[in-house]
Amino acid sequence: MDQATLVGPDLNAGLEIVSVLEGAQIKKIIALFALFPEYSDWRLVLSSPSLDQNHSLKAGRKVHEILQGKFDYGLPTLMILPTKDSFIRDLRVKFFSNLKPGSSIKRGKPIWFGGQTLGKRYVTDAFIISFPGVIV
Repeated sequence: MDQATLVGPDLNAGLEIVSVLEGAQIKKIIALFALFPEYSDWRLVLSSPSLDQNHSLKAGRKVHEILQGKFDYGLPTLMILPTKDSFIRDLRVKFFSNLKPGSSIKRGKPIWFGGQTLGKRYVTDAFIISFPGVIV
């Protein structure tokens, strides 16, 4: 039986999280809220060269240390992926490889997609909220 998603992600909270991370010198952040069929909640997927580490637990700790105590509300579940992960690479190719030089999308205007496989991950629904050089 399919499960209905009744509540969408808090896109403003995601943008605030990205801003806090950028203020802590985490640069070139790819961020999207994604709903994967294997999880029952939205995940804030983050990827940045600053978070590319040999062990994903180190990246998670780094992000949680930066975000700890900065918000009055509970943070969304985070998923941190290396920039070379096939999911991130496919995201870049599918959505941003054909943009004209100098093209940009205003921050706060998320890009929705769904029903697609990127890398080896099927995405039921997603909202891209940050992509370096494109969403400004």
